[in-house]
Amino acid sequence: MIFNRAKNSLFFLAILGLTLGLGSCSSNATKEKQPTKQEAPKKTPSSEGQSYAHFIPALVKIESFDKGRFLESETAFFVDQQTVVCRLSTLENATTARITPFDEEQTYTVSGYQAVDRINNLVLLKVEGIERQPIPLYAGIAPESAKSIYLTKPQNNTLPLHRGKVLEFATLSGAKLYRVDNQFRSKNYGTPVFVSNFQCIGLGFAEVISYENQNLVIPSTYIADLLKKRTEQPQKLENLQTKTSKALSEANSKIKGLLIETDYGTIRIRLFNETPEYRDNFIRLVRENYYDSLLVHRVIKGFGIQSGAADTRYAGPDDVVGWKGPGYSLPAHIVPTLFHKRGMIGSPRKPDRGNSKRRSDGSQYYIVTGRVYSDSELNEIEQENGHTFTVEQRRIYKTEGGAPHLDGTYTIFGEVISGLDIADRIVQQKTDDDFRPEQDIRVKKISIIQ
Repeated sequence: MIFNRAKNSLFFLAILGLTLGLGSCSSNATKEKQPTKQEAPKKTPSSEGQSYAHFIPALVKIESFDKGRFLESETAFFVDQQTVVCRLSTLENATTARITPFDEEQTYTVSGYQAVDRINNLVLLKVEGIERQPIPLYAGIAPESAKSIYLTKPQNNTLPLHRGKVLEFATLSGAKLYRVDNQFRSKNYGTPVFVSNFQCIGLGFAEVISYENQNLVIPSTYIADLLKKRTEQPQKLENLQTKTSKALSEANSKIKGLLIETDYGTIRIRLFNETPEYRDNFIRLVRENYYDSLLVHRVIKGFGIQSGAADTRYAGPDDVVGWKGPGYSLPAHIVPTLFHKRGMIGSPRKPDRGNSKRRSDGSQYYIVTGRVYSDSELNEIEQENGHTFTVEQRRIYKTEGGAPHLDGTYTIFGEVISGLDIADRIVQQKTDDDFRPEQDIRVKKISIIQ
């Protein structure tokens, strides 16, 4: 069946290639000059239309469902013979998904996902029962003012080519993106965007930034990086959801610990089973490589270090960072027996104003290095926060130290087992007025100790 469909597709392209043009341009191609060493052959409008027509079999409509209930629909495209890339947000809360190629009416069920990049809103999907030639990905960064083109489904033997240009390659919404002047509509989100050499520079979509609609492209280099990380065996789409199955949560409870590899050394931690939703969330993000190459973006002497912000991976020296998470927050889970002694790991959050339920950031975490407190200081904290310390907690805060002002209001979900001296070194580094280290310090990788 695959080979019959391939023949039909080739026949479709052969006919389409003879008839497709640019609508507003003449279909009579002029003769091309013979190329010289200094001059490349020029393409006529009709030959350009024929060339882009060859990408049609690799373009698909993707639809997501939650147990039969329709959720979202937009464009996706093949980046390998059986692998499709699309925006992760299309699959939020999805249990199943299917694709329909632009050149046929048959639908195919998505087997599962092979890799995910939550920061760049990308996911690779495995689709069985169909093979297509992938879209070629541009290996570098497209120059500003380069012509940008995307395709929509052929109508009446006409291939619409939507033209624009690259305006800039910059940090937007906490990620490195192209800004283009093409106009994307919601059903076209996820479309491949090409430059004039028929190379795909990335995946197009639109988003409102600073009260203005922006047309953006997720760079092809991120898709290429994701292809290197994909697994052969696809995982269930349900695993992309923020909730964790009972079986997986039970398996997570048996994990011995995790290693945080930083530019200054390695910190070994363990996560508490008393806060299972935080444990499971952290482990899921580790498995997705979410934390790799993020900055330690906040360092405060007498308190600790903070990392896990999605907007720090590509941050420039002058960028304001620490405001972007994975797109969700977690409900507060404050365990009275857990307190902010040295080495504790907690979850930062927005202030009480606008966050009365004290929900935590979905990915950020802090490691307490702290300082030693006196009885009078602890008394003041108790009075201000309405929180009473136990005798043992007072003893530890007065001898070992910590961050007692956070007790009762911030969720603690883990602790450092070894390598706290690494955090102590980091917390001594010079920072700017926003407590960001003057020299970037990265979390290279977080790995699981089984």
